[in-house]
Amino acid sequence: MSAPFLSTPRLDLWQPRVTDLAGLCALVEAEETRRFLGPASPAPENQFDRLLRNAGGWSLYGYGIAVVRMRGADDIVGTCGVFHSWRGFGKGMDDTPEAGWIIRHDHCGKGLAREAATAMLGWFDANFGPRRIACMIEEGHVVSDRLARSLGFVPYDRQEDDGETPLILYERLA
Repeated sequence: MSAPFLSTPRLDLWQPRVTDLAGLCALVEAEETRRFLGPASPAPENQFDRLLRNAGGWSLYGYGIAVVRMRGADDIVGTCGVFHSWRGFGKGMDDTPEAGWIIRHDHCGKGLAREAATAMLGWFDANFGPRRIACMIEEGHVVSDRLARSLGFVPYDRQEDDGETPLILYERLA
């Protein structure tokens, strides 16, 4: 793909490209960015797996995570989209569209996640019809909770694993 998949007033959203690996590693390099991302690692092998998973989702389902750049720039400042997930713990999180967003720590607080997520959800609804979409947010991540609620997601359950921060499960119904 030689052009953005979607553009907003400030952002270009791209489908994953093989050249994104270094930028994806840099995206989650700062601990501040990874604070609410569970076991996320900036290691190239981990981000390569994520890159392949994201690209594969587009191929298999026709939707997925987009790489977020400031309009006309090459630097990756986030990822955002609706991807097909299978979390393995049930509770409405298996074999379902799931929304997610990550914004690099030095770009937080500027409304970029809201702008990207609004564009991606609008595109998803227009192309796949209104459907249930899930998302999960680590307990205590107030900013993402606020964003999810403003996008129409409501909490419906909780996932707890021994020794890990509980996850709040959300859904946006059709």
